[in-house]
Amino acid sequence: MTSSTPKTDTGPLQGITVVELAGLGPAPFCGMVLADLGAEVMVVDRIAGPGPPLIDHENDLLNRGKRSICVDLRQDAGVEIVLRLVAGAEALIEGFRPGVTERLGIGPAAALARNPALVYGRVTGWGQNGPLAETAGHDIDFISVAGVLGAIGGEDPVVPLNLIGDFGGGGMLLVVGLLAGIISARATGSGQVVDAAMVDGSALLATSHHGFLAGGDWITRRRSNLLDGAAPFYSVYRTSDGRHMAVGALEPQFFEELLSVLEIDRSAVPEQMDRKGWPRMRESFESVFVTRTQEEWVDAFQGRDACVAPVLALSEAPQHPHNVARGTFVDIGDVIQPGVAPRFSGTPAPPTRRPSRPGDSTDSVLERLGYTRGEIGKLRADSVVG
Repeated sequence: MTSSTPKTDTGPLQGITVVELAGLGPAPFCGMVLADLGAEVMVVDRIAGPGPPLIDHENDLLNRGKRSICVDLRQDAGVEIVLRLVAGAEALIEGFRPGVTERLGIGPAAALARNPALVYGRVTGWGQNGPLAETAGHDIDFISVAGVLGAIGGEDPVVPLNLIGDFGGGGMLLVVGLLAGIISARATGSGQVVDAAMVDGSALLATSHHGFLAGGDWITRRRSNLLDGAAPFYSVYRTSDGRHMAVGALEPQFFEELLSVLEIDRSAVPEQMDRKGWPRMRESFESVFVTRTQEEWVDAFQGRDACVAPVLALSEAPQHPHNVARGTFVDIGDVIQPGVAPRFSGTPAPPTRRPSRPGDSTDSVLERLGYTRGEIGKLRADSVVG
């Protein structure tokens, strides 16, 4: 692409319409990524019951850039609204247990009957089949069965937030599946069901480590491998102010630079890949890192290719100079949050909008579907929409 290529702030997914059945975690994350990149994502929210809402919608950032319509799916008229939405969409996202949307009347068969080119995306923990498919679970369970949790931590496994199962192995995997499905549907005219299981996705994220295992380069014991914290040159160290520095000096040239900044004589530490010498090497690094504050170490490593960075809190990351320079974080409605990623040179993503509130686009969406003002009034009177 040349520098003269015209740019538009519409995003690479402009013109793609996605229906998202409201849920938690991976499904709305998938919808957020698609909306960030320019797709029109319409969330089918539940009609609120009595009492305070369970979610702070103002800060439910996964709903940013979307439109919302509140529908009672227990009523036939509500089901018809969703099927009309599906008829004009390229993809649908749902994150319920297997069989739930079928019972509601908006499962794959009903949806594809209305729109044969629809890509029906389903994200669950265990997948649509298998002995655990019907059982409850959460991220921690899915990454456990995938073998990932057992590889993280020290004496005991350490829970890595819900980033691996929910968002990486679930939501992001569904993004890939939906886009692949849309490309296929545009070529063939036929839609399909995308079964994104968090247990599958979590296992997929660990593919390279299975390669280490097959090659005999993986020790099935936590904190015993090159990238799990066992290597002192790929680890975290405490500073004098109780903060931490992350060290990732894997390659020999970076390791040498690390020793230089730490002012450790090369002859005073074992060979880099001498595992028997790692405990002594770690002690040397620990004794040096603890002599300065995190800020002092940041200054010391400034401009040096040693692969060392400060460990920042979520609240600190937006102020880091690199993140500021790239605009990694954005302010939307006085809420600081990660911006759109990745970046596109020819079709930049449109400015991200505040999270939708349940039902904020109900009337406009219904009008676009062909409902008259009188029909919309009746739907409201019958509590079909809200």
